[in-house]
Amino acid sequence: MIPRVGVLSLQGDFACHRSSLEALGVEAVRVVLPEHLRGLAALLMPGGESTTMLRLMDTNGLRQPLTEFVREHPVMGTCAGVILLGREGERLPFPPLGVLDVSVERNAYGRQIDSFSAELESSVVAGPYQGVFIRAPRIRRVGHGVEVVATLPGPGARGGTPVGVRQGRVVGLCFHPELTSDLRFHRWFLGDVAGVALAASAAVLDPAAVGDPESPEPA
Repeated sequence: MIPRVGVLSLQGDFACHRSSLEALGVEAVRVVLPEHLRGLAALLMPGGESTTMLRLMDTNGLRQPLTEFVREHPVMGTCAGVILLGREGERLPFPPLGVLDVSVERNAYGRQIDSFSAELESSVVAGPYQGVFIRAPRIRRVGHGVEVVATLPGPGARGGTPVGVRQGRVVGLCFHPELTSDLRFHRWFLGDVAGVALAASAAVLDPAAVGDPESPEPA
C-alpha cells in the first residue's frame, strides 16, 4: 500500500513539496479542509506567508483539527512552516500551533533581494547540502529537548545559526528543500522521523520539476 502524506495547501509553495513526495514514491495529499487529514501518515507544512496561512486555517475550520494532528503525527515545516509549528512568533494574527519549542523571527535575513543559498552542516544527511533561503525565518531560541539537525557554518552573523531542528516527530527547517533536486531531507523525514517505508530506488528530482527558487512568498 502506497503511504499517504499530506501537504498543507492553503497558500505557499505546496506544489513543490507534492512533487518531491511523489518523486519518493508516496501519495501526496492536498490538505485544505479538516477531512483531508484522515488516514495520513505524516504532514508537510510549506513555505509561504505565515500570517495568511494562520488566517486561512481559522477560516477553513482547520486550526483545531490541525493542532490535534500535529500533536499526534509526524510533521515537517519549512520556512513559514517553522513559524506555524513554533511556540513563539512575532506579529502574527493568531498564536502558532506551539508543538516545537523554538522562538522564530520572521523574515530575519532581509527582503526578497537578500535571498541566498549556502552550504549547510547537518547531522542527519551525509555530505554537503545546499540550502535555499528566501525571506527566511531565523530560530532565535532552541528549547529543552529540541535537537539541532542543520546549521549555517562559518564566521559572521550567520555562522553557527540553527536552521534545522527536531523535537520528537516534529521537524522545522528554515530553508526550502523542495526547491532543489536534492531530496535527502524529505527522505530523512519520511524514513527516519515518520517511519514511512520508501523504495530504495526513489529518484533524485530534476530541479526543473520543482519550480523557481524565487517563487515562494515571504514567511
